[in-house]
Amino acid sequence: MPAPSADQAACPHAGFTFEALAVAYFACRKNKRNTASALAFEQDLERNLERLYGELADGSYRPGRSICFVVARPKAREVWAAEFRDRIVHHLLYNHVAPRFYRSFIADSCACIPGRGTLYAAERLEAKIRSVTQNWSRPVWYLKCDLANFFVAIDKTILREQLASRIHEPWWLQLAELILFHDPRENYEMRGARELLERVPPHKQLASQPAHLGLPIGNLSSQFFANVYLDALDQFVKHRVGARHYVRYVDDFVILHESPQWLNAALAEIEAFLPGRLNARLNPAKTLLQPVDRGVDFVGHVIKPWRRRTRRRTVGVAVERVRRIDQADLYETANSYFGLLRQSPQSHHDRARLANTLRRRGHSINRPLTKTYRKSRRTA
Repeated sequence: MPAPSADQAACPHAGFTFEALAVAYFACRKNKRNTASALAFEQDLERNLERLYGELADGSYRPGRSICFVVARPKAREVWAAEFRDRIVHHLLYNHVAPRFYRSFIADSCACIPGRGTLYAAERLEAKIRSVTQNWSRPVWYLKCDLANFFVAIDKTILREQLASRIHEPWWLQLAELILFHDPRENYEMRGARELLERVPPHKQLASQPAHLGLPIGNLSSQFFANVYLDALDQFVKHRVGARHYVRYVDDFVILHESPQWLNAALAEIEAFLPGRLNARLNPAKTLLQPVDRGVDFVGHVIKPWRRRTRRRTVGVAVERVRRIDQADLYETANSYFGLLRQSPQSHHDRARLANTLRRRGHSINRPLTKTYRKSRRTA
């Protein structure tokens, strides 16, 4: 059966075209093309896309099996990866509805927004610090907060209302609800050693939460939904608390002010707002109030007077991992760390440490210390 034409009219009950589904597929496979599920889907691409299009159009689409595994760095946490065809649907929804939400997001909201990754967040916070301190000439304090058990504590009933306020097309809202309320615990495959799951604290496991709480870490939809969820916090901090200098990356945020008393009052307002509006709370162990001169640790960077460097622990982990990792994975891992380190303006010493470790393993490094090369067969 031939696939629908890419320029055919939209499904009358859906409002999307086969072309939109194809665009979602290409976006989805961008960084996943060599995975087993992506290769299996591509082997019969037209038929698989046509089948998925038909299921979405007639309302019979249901999410499939997820894969659960545990990552150990920087700390143990469980990850839930949807099937490749389900990730295509996540991209389809994201491509259609995300722009309308992004237009209302504040410029200080980062993560899973085009052009607003960790480097954007670090540079924006550094610029705000320079502005409020007048280039480090005035004393300023910062309040750093973290939401407790963020992803597994997200209230999906509240999030559903937030989505419905901007998604007015019935079919798209139904698709968003299907993705939102899908419980991956009902159909999943465990990958890796099960002993690792015991290293994840019970209060951070999705399996320990009631059905109306928690989003699976690892899907594009979860990252996008998290930004929609915390937009209420952004608007409250900026317009009700009146914080001029504020930056948030996922569930970590920093507020700057000349007065520590003002920051304490702002903290009290936020702590009162979160439970009533978002059914969330701050992690008291990660709430910090101190002068910016001592350094602000944010998104892997430490910002101090006149310099911004990668967090010491991150550099240490990079060097140790490159020293021990299997040769087959060394090239990709090392260049990934080089890319991370060169985000910092004062990273030459850190990159030199990494480069020396690689040289001891027989790898060549380019002159700017920003890239390593594959080990030649002659020296392997």
